Amino acid sequence: MQQRHSEQLQEFLDRHARIAVLTGAGCSTASGIPEYRDDDGEWKHARPVQYADFLNSTATRQRYWARSFSGWQRFNKAVPNLTHTALARLDEAGRINGLITQNVDNLHRRAGSRGVIDLHGILDRVRCLSCEEISRRSNLQDRLRDANPDWVSVSGDARPDGDVELGPQATDAFKVPDCVSCGGILKPDVVFFGETVPPERVLQSQTLVAESDALLVVGSSLMVFSGFRFVRQAHAAGKAIAILNRGKTRADDLASLRINDDCGVLLAACSACSKDASGPFA
Repeated sequence: MQQRHSEQLQEFLDRHARIAVLTGAGCSTASGIPEYRDDDGEWKHARPVQYADFLNSTATRQRYWARSFSGWQRFNKAVPNLTHTALARLDEAGRINGLITQNVDNLHRRAGSRGVIDLHGILDRVRCLSCEEISRRSNLQDRLRDANPDWVSVSGDARPDGDVELGPQATDAFKVPDCVSCGGILKPDVVFFGETVPPERVLQSQTLVAESDALLVVGSSLMVFSGFRFVRQAHAAGKAIAILNRGKTRADDLASLRINDDCGVLLAACSACSKDASGPFA
């Protein structure tokens, strides 16, 4: 079956000269970063922090940053896996027109992909909600450590956004530094659930889809509208859509090719063929 899937994916790549790629959490599970949902599209973990709660609740910010502080080292050590490197090789071979990722781990860029649109931002940056200053997450990690010298990081189950599961009682005393420039609230420079994706990123992604011949979805259940909208856009424009994902997705009925299989293995097989490609990709 996997051989047949590989052939189907290769045929899809060969038929279209300008392919937009949309990726999700399933691309990074082999790097040790958990995905949000199971094969049925249901939540695998407690629901992520909502933007309004983070903005309005000191306790929520304490809980978020305590969990993030405890999980950051593990998240920061993640490296690109077979899926990331295969997509980067396809990009280098001229088979990919651009890549939209819903992930915040920056692993596509680290693997060598170009033209990456970070739809939901990047977790290794921190933004002040008052003055908009951007700083490095590693710098905040040092400040969090200095502000909590007696904090003992409790081991917990890893979560998709780089934090770990901790009980509320474990985070009540955690101290969260403010912005060094203005004293404002610090937030990871990513789009939280309940927060709006910056319009310029949406427009950039829509333009990529519009200027491509087809859309390839990799490792996403598409349950969140921020990614699903681009599949709907491609379908409305009559573009071919291939979805490579383990488990069901929100857009299964919109796909012209639906493959339920290991994305890394299949993409690696196709990227290996790209070096000897003939026709429009040579």
